[in-house]
Amino acid sequence: MWGQPPLAVQPSKARLFCPRYRMLRSNPVPASISSFTEDCLVPHVRGVLHTPQTPNHDALILTHGAGSNAQAPLLVALAEAFSSAGFTVLRCDLPYRQTRLYGPPGPGDAARDRYGLKNAIAAMRKLISGRIFLAGHSYGGRQSSMLCAEEPDVAAGLLLLSYPLHPPRKPEQLRTQHLTSLRTPTLFVHGTRDPFGSVAELEQALKMVPAKTELFAVEGAGHDLGFKGKGKRQELPQEILAKFRKFCVRS
Repeated sequence: MWGQPPLAVQPSKARLFCPRYRMLRSNPVPASISSFTEDCLVPHVRGVLHTPQTPNHDALILTHGAGSNAQAPLLVALAEAFSSAGFTVLRCDLPYRQTRLYGPPGPGDAARDRYGLKNAIAAMRKLISGRIFLAGHSYGGRQSSMLCAEEPDVAAGLLLLSYPLHPPRKPEQLRTQHLTSLRTPTLFVHGTRDPFGSVAELEQALKMVPAKTELFAVEGAGHDLGFKGKGKRQELPQEILAKFRKFCVRS
């Protein structure tokens, strides 16, 4: 599912330590929403920043699926929900999407995309003093989990939306090799009609993970979690937020 193209916004005077950093402000309701670019890191960090009016000093970095971008409706809705609860939220385009506006990532893009996630964490660390969480839909979540498996201390927790356990109709091609090394607390959100893996299949995969995990099954939802086209499960972002906050307290 394709997201919408980035909105045009007006420049402000905000800066980070890097002289090439740029933040562009738009309408500040309910959080301040800004275009975010960190060009002194390679791969670059580019996306949209949601700055809450009353921050809790924690941050959430949201990444998109293979055919989407940072403007995906699900990511926008989650960013609004989490920022309203005090999280500083960055919806970012992965490096492959910065290079190509359309199409899926190539076979050689994954490692660079994970490095882009590391750079996003570094950029957010300049803005907040608390914990940094990674969240991603499908491909973005998979790369986030692989990064955490490689570097367990890189994030305080994971929120994986529609983890692509296997390609549709190919259950033998499991994407679970790194799960035995995943030691970051992880909340999985998965639709009961997701062709990339059933809830039962995902429950079996979670037994491989040494970290604390929890599965939130969304009844009747597919891989898009009910955010395909104009259709939206309006209550779902707040439900995910509530589940995640409770999960983080117990982790």
